[in-house]
Amino acid sequence: MAGEEIGKTTDAAGLAALITRAAADRNDGAKGMPPVERWNPPFCGDLDMEIRADGTWFYLGTPIGRAPLVRLFSTVLRKDEDGKTYLVTPVEKVGIRVVDAPFVAVEMSVGEENGAPVLTFRTNVGDVVTAGREHPLRFVIQGENAELKPYLLVRGRLEALVSRAVMYDLVELGEVIDVEGRAMFCLRSGGEIFPVMPADELDALSR
Repeated sequence: MAGEEIGKTTDAAGLAALITRAAADRNDGAKGMPPVERWNPPFCGDLDMEIRADGTWFYLGTPIGRAPLVRLFSTVLRKDEDGKTYLVTPVEKVGIRVVDAPFVAVEMSVGEENGAPVLTFRTNVGDVVTAGREHPLRFVIQGENAELKPYLLVRGRLEALVSRAVMYDLVELGEVIDVEGRAMFCLRSGGEIFPVMPADELDALSR
């Protein structure tokens, strides 16, 4: 990767090729996700790349229309303790902008394991994740219209925003459960209980 820098690459395909070469040098040709959590490269500035709230990726102000390129970029994303999101290779770390969450959960399947519900999600970049202890769901209510926004932890600190269509199906699976002495509207998956909101607040919203 000598002489090549992420921040100086002028098109998405060239950037993808550069990242592929850099990752291959340190991943020993192994398949699967690059071990970005183990890499500790220097920070080399911010890149003009943005992930919009709907999951669309932009590079230099232009949408990246090729799904394989987006998938590749998604495999070298990392969110650090500073709350910022980066593209990481073994030799460089560059900052990118994320409007909401880096991924979007676009599909959900409902299954059962040992008599308990299991919720499995597919993201817009091809990850398949089952909600549970390692991949918790969390819920945020924001805005003047009290919009409910569910998030699923995908890997590291990276989350997927559950799309609106999937959210409606998700909420249909909720039930009221006593959590520490308070009636909470909750979801179950993988043996875990994920509180959404107090049941009385849900009742008030639905009026």
